[in-house]
Formats: sequence, structure tokens, C-alpha cells
Amino acid sequence: MFCKLKYLQKMRNKRKLLIEQLDQKLQPFSESRKVLVPERGWINTIRTSLNMTMAQLGTKLNITRQGVKRIEESEANGTITINSLKDVAMALELKLVYALVPKNGTMDDLIQKKADKLAQKIVLRTNQNMKLEDQGIGDDKIAATIKELAIEIKREMRKSLWD
Repeated sequence: MFCKLKYLQKMRNKRKLLIEQLDQKLQPFSESRKVLVPERGWINTIRTSLNMTMAQLGTKLNITRQGVKRIEESEANGTITINSLKDVAMALELKLVYALVPKNGTMDDLIQKKADKLAQKIVLRTNQNMKLEDQGIGDDKIAATIKELAIEIKREMRKSLWD
């Protein structure tokens, strides 16, 4: 039993470290939340800002002007592939930057928010059942129980966080 507890603690520590490392890797992208994607997409915006024609970009990509138009349209409507973006970036001597970042805060903040929400759902549902049996608890006790359960859920990183 002791070995199992030690193993679980080791896995929790490893997961916590992985999340901290992920947050560090994503930190340079934190300002990207403020970036608004141009309505016509980055390719069109950059190309027109550089005063480059579709034909000129097509030449760099070894495709027709119509091919460039299709690429720009696919980016604008969200169906472009990452490989196409890489090709355009290379042709324009740019670097494609790709990341998935939390909408607000860090990955740790996201996990905490999910843990708080799940804990609240569990405690309030349980309390509702207890009230039906005249065994409900006060608001202070509910808040403390939610906080304790959220800490436990986050520590255990329950898969139910993502349901």
C-alpha cells in the first residue's frame, strides 16, 4: 500500500512539473490573446501590405494566381492546412508560429477553474440531496467543502475535469 501511495505522489509531482513546464513554454504566446486575426486572413493582409500581387506570390509558391486566391480564401474561412501556411510563410521569408494557448491565464489557471467548477457541482448536488433529508449544511461549510474538494480534484487531476 505504501508503494502505491508513493507511486501516486510521484505521478502527481510529475504531472505538476509537466504543467509548469508547459506554462513556461506557452508564456511567450501570452500576448497573442490580444491579436486580432484580419478578416481576410494573414496571407492576404501581409501580401497586400507588401504591395505583392497574387501572381508574384504564386510564382514564389509555384502555383497560379488562382491557386493563391484559393489559399487566401481557405485561410479566411478556416480550412487552410498547416502545411499550406508553412509553404506561404517560407515563400514570404516569414516564420509560421503555431500554438494552442489558454484563453485566460495559464494552463494551471484553466485546471483550477475546471476543478472549482466540478467541485461546486459535486458539493451542491450532494447538499441538495442532504437538504431533501433535512441534513443540509450552511453556506460557510459549503464554501469550505467546495474549496477542499477543488484542491483534491486538481491534485488528482481527475479525468472528469474534462467532461
